[in-house]
Amino acid sequence: MEDQADAGEVRIDVNALATDLENMMHDNLSVSSRCCIFRVPNVLSRHNPKAYAPDAFSIGPFHYNKPHLKATQKLKLQYLHDLMSRFPDTNPETKLRDVTAAISEVRGEACECYEGSIGMSMDEFVKVLVLDGCFLIELFCKARYYKFRGENDPVFSVNCMNSLLYHDLLLLENQIPWLVLKRLFDRTMNIIVTLPLTKLVTNFFGGLLSRGSSIYQEELQDENKHILDLIRNSVIFPSSIAKQERSLNCTTDWKQMPTATNLQEAGIKLEKATTSPPSNILDIKFDNGVLQIPQLLVQDVTESLLRNLICFEQCLPHCEEVITSYAVLLDNLINTTKDMEILCKSEIIDNLMDIEGATIFFNRIFNDTNMLHFYYLPLVDEVNKYCQRRWPRYRRVLMHDYFKHPWALISVIVAAILLILTLLQTVFTIIK
Repeated sequence: MEDQADAGEVRIDVNALATDLENMMHDNLSVSSRCCIFRVPNVLSRHNPKAYAPDAFSIGPFHYNKPHLKATQKLKLQYLHDLMSRFPDTNPETKLRDVTAAISEVRGEACECYEGSIGMSMDEFVKVLVLDGCFLIELFCKARYYKFRGENDPVFSVNCMNSLLYHDLLLLENQIPWLVLKRLFDRTMNIIVTLPLTKLVTNFFGGLLSRGSSIYQEELQDENKHILDLIRNSVIFPSSIAKQERSLNCTTDWKQMPTATNLQEAGIKLEKATTSPPSNILDIKFDNGVLQIPQLLVQDVTESLLRNLICFEQCLPHCEEVITSYAVLLDNLINTTKDMEILCKSEIIDNLMDIEGATIFFNRIFNDTNMLHFYYLPLVDEVNKYCQRRWPRYRRVLMHDYFKHPWALISVIVAAILLILTLLQTVFTIIK
């Protein structure tokens, strides 16, 4: 019997299992302080997967070699050739070896910027960084300097390319580290152009959130983690909201901002902030019954951009939730298509989408996100206190319950006239 038990016994190599577990912990728990390019958590991507995935261009390792993105590799190679051929005193092959060696020197630092495994060898990784990085440098320079473009440039002669690039280059998973871009720029275009890299990048993406506005800030030269972070910093840095002191306490019990309809019923005037240059979109102010909100441009790329900015704030440790706070405030203001129509009529929303689609977008943008500090808490408290004053409260009840429809308004007017006539008749009767 003992022999049979021994024969059926399963032997376990404890040392091998322990080693495997140690390796698993090392691979999955060791996160570098440089990590800033994250895979979008499923809890966020499930609401709109297309908002986080590239349509045409893969940038970096996460989406490299996906079949539907291979068509643009030839375009990127053309831009790499154009960039390497721009130096009359240097052979293109020699220049390419020079920039490849420069990126190879920082491949370890660049790899630490990505969350988890990059899914390729380090040699392949360096190749991807050089190709994608040089493509971006050439793209931003051609966007600013027309003299660098050919007559049949594969990007600027095709109408749909801009919208594809605006979407794909601002995805969290589709980034390469800023240190790679800066190093490539310093060894190529920095010799030829006078503008800094930050200016070239923000010039390309200018006007995405508001018409006629510039998002370039001279102070933001080398403080960026990648292009998406530069866009976020360019929006946040000049805003007054970024300068307020952050409370050490979590603010999870704040009251919501009333909807645009409720604010209007309470007598609060909603108007577009008018300044020159245009106000930063984050600078929302309330004064004496007037809520001033800078205009936001809502177009196809807006949802993708805001979702990826919010996701970046959710994933990056110790990141201030400023864009998330802005999205929450808009979600509070917009509950129905009527709210959206009020904001569009006030020119607060410059809407290039259909009303219903834009409303649904704002209603869902904050789903499953976590926010410890709401930057608009003082503003919301001030608005709610105003709404609780006696006259705004009575006015809201009248507007909501009695003046909601034209016939209700007519009924109230008729009732008031009848009451006045009855009182007059009573007075005349008493006098007689």
